[in-house]
Amino acid sequence: MPGNKGVAYVKPGQVEVHEIDYPTFELQDGPGVHPDNVGRPLPHAAIVKCVATNICGSDQHMVRGRTTAPPGLILGHEITGEVVDKGPDVEYVQVGDLVSVPFNISCGRCINCKAGKTGVCLNVNPDRPGSAYGYVDMGGWVGGQAEYALVPYADWNMLVFPDKQQAMEKILDLAMLSDIFPTGYHGCVSAGVTTGSTVYVAGAGPVGLAAATSAQLLGAATVIVGDLQEDRLAQARSFGCETVDVSAGEPKEQIEQILGTPEVDCGVDAVGFEARGHGDDAETEHPATVLNSLMDLTRAGGGLGIPGLYVTGDPGASDEAAKEGSLSIRLGLGWAKSLSFVTGQCPVMRYNRQLMMAILNDRVSIAKNVNATPIPLDRGPEGYQEFDQGAARKYVLDPHGMLV
Repeated sequence: MPGNKGVAYVKPGQVEVHEIDYPTFELQDGPGVHPDNVGRPLPHAAIVKCVATNICGSDQHMVRGRTTAPPGLILGHEITGEVVDKGPDVEYVQVGDLVSVPFNISCGRCINCKAGKTGVCLNVNPDRPGSAYGYVDMGGWVGGQAEYALVPYADWNMLVFPDKQQAMEKILDLAMLSDIFPTGYHGCVSAGVTTGSTVYVAGAGPVGLAAATSAQLLGAATVIVGDLQEDRLAQARSFGCETVDVSAGEPKEQIEQILGTPEVDCGVDAVGFEARGHGDDAETEHPATVLNSLMDLTRAGGGLGIPGLYVTGDPGASDEAAKEGSLSIRLGLGWAKSLSFVTGQCPVMRYNRQLMMAILNDRVSIAKNVNATPIPLDRGPEGYQEFDQGAARKYVLDPHGMLV
């Protein structure tokens, strides 16, 4: 049996690469594992050799100490891998297949899964609907920023790439299918982006850049991306987006300079609960800023896609209400404008095959647009630190040296 290593959350601001157990076909006790999940048999699971495993902005929320993540939690929910073993109930996925693993863990059997709502599966997390690898309060499934990882319900969850050699030639693009590309796409679809739309994407991190790419793929006329950091805005401009620097003031005013009107058809929140203010308040955290701003600058009857993460518990919040996920949003404004709101985890399987085909047929260059940057697994802590400092990159961990 091979050894295994993974990136572990140690304490706020610190992650380390630890020796960890090789996966087995039974869920073992460990940091964050719900007691009701301990000993759960997994004959339907497969073990993957992680070819690419990404660092996500959602991971950073935990690493910054903004959640109740326990020390020792193995991180990582963006997994692309090669199947090396499978349980006796796995019928269609084969050893040797190269696969994308949706970050949502879902059973394929419950009422939500059957309706395509895989982000809120009812059977994989005893705490609440919905689950993910290596994430706080998500049932305790071990994360995939590791050499090897376990994927339950493999026949259901895994997207098999049809041509392994072709897939390896586009592996950095395909590595984005586990989360950020479908998540950005979901944000745009939820907001109603279509041919000729004007779109404002709040946030030029990897999900924001993926949303901007998705808006272009969906036929948007103009895509505007807002952020506080010039390097990230430059990355958005590199593939044809307009940009606004929200540290210089309200995005609505800058949008008017671009479009001739202070409103867009569709808005996407790719920031989430650690949002900062605009203009003079740009150095201060104001968690409702993006939501309120989007309601203000999206035209009446428009839509908001909200893939940015919001939590029910934030121990690092600036006020008591926000510590419980209660924000001062201007719901009356949104109601008066008949805006639609779509929140929650992206149901990755709703989109991943279509986006895979767009990648394989050269319709989109998502890795280039998000500046995907491979680094060895042992440099994971360094990647976290640089990402936290605002690097305009999507760090992709390369546990087995297969990406370069």
